[in-house]
Amino acid sequence: MPSKLEVRADGESAVVIERSFAAPPELVFDCWTKPQFVKQWLTGPDGWRFTVCEIDLRVGGQYRYVWQNTQGVSMGMTGTLKEIVRPEKLVSSEIFDEDWTGGEALVTAVFSREDGGTRVTQTVLYSSAQAREGALASGMTEGMEAGYQRLDRVLEGLTTQKAS
Repeated sequence: MPSKLEVRADGESAVVIERSFAAPPELVFDCWTKPQFVKQWLTGPDGWRFTVCEIDLRVGGQYRYVWQNTQGVSMGMTGTLKEIVRPEKLVSSEIFDEDWTGGEALVTAVFSREDGGTRVTQTVLYSSAQAREGALASGMTEGMEAGYQRLDRVLEGLTTQKAS
């Protein structure tokens, strides 16, 4: 049921990211929005630790993620939750501390029920075409797929646990 990550440019400055997961939308949405689950799969590149995972899950609430490598170098991002429709839609802003994407991006994640699971479609609207191209060239696709494979394992564990 899990599918290969699909990433494509859309319009002048957006990226559309799609992937399926073998779990219902309610569970996928919770794993996307609750720190106790996010900490298990959004762990960053190999060799990095996820040191801060804070989510104030309400419209206007903020989230903060920070990762740190073995040399002590940190990478962080912050955002504001704009719209929350559990388990169907999550809209938020995001900006990295180093702002390598040239400003705040708007991320819309739609969680669609499909046979045996959930299809997540994320649309990331960057501030410019140049910012989008920089993001696509950053290796984000490989990093996202590694995280989503970890999410597959988290969802499998939660689904198995729920069934017993």
